[in-house]
Amino acid sequence: MQTICVYCASSTQVKPSYFEATASLASILAKAGLSVVYGGGSNGLMGQLADSMLASRGKITGIIPRFMCEVEWNHTNLTELILVETMHERKEKMALMADAVVALPGGCGTLEELLEVITWKRLGIFTKPIVIVNLEGYFDALITMLDRAVDEHFMRDEHRRMWEVVETPEEVLPAIQNSVNWDSNARSFAAL
Repeated sequence: MQTICVYCASSTQVKPSYFEATASLASILAKAGLSVVYGGGSNGLMGQLADSMLASRGKITGIIPRFMCEVEWNHTNLTELILVETMHERKEKMALMADAVVALPGGCGTLEELLEVITWKRLGIFTKPIVIVNLEGYFDALITMLDRAVDEHFMRDEHRRMWEVVETPEEVLPAIQNSVNWDSNARSFAAL
């Protein structure tokens, strides 16, 4: 494992505790010698993630559509900034570069990225660990919805094992390390 993809918010109006948790996660990842790939933004939790990775001497790569750079949404001091043409290309490149995905709280963009990578995992396109950091219960409603999808047979029970849910940044690396190998065609799982 070398690179972690982190999905998170660009909003600057979120609770300070979310900024603190994002900084903590960045520090943990940098100290573990892991690189981060993320959406390349400079504001909100995205900016906090980048600034904290850099302050911890970690490597962080941003992937951002060209139109977002034209309106100066990009972070200007990253280890690497990769420009793409579309949001779809951005998400695909982030997933391809990642050895695991971590979702911090965010809005519709973060939720869309998370649900898309879960869908890709179900289809066998992305088979690596997915960790949802449920800070202060932020993702409770989403987790309830996913459980309902299983309960009402839109997904199988074993699909709940496509992601791990943790409550703190300190639990992220153990969750990644303890995740199961995913075979979208099989009903059984082997520990990593």
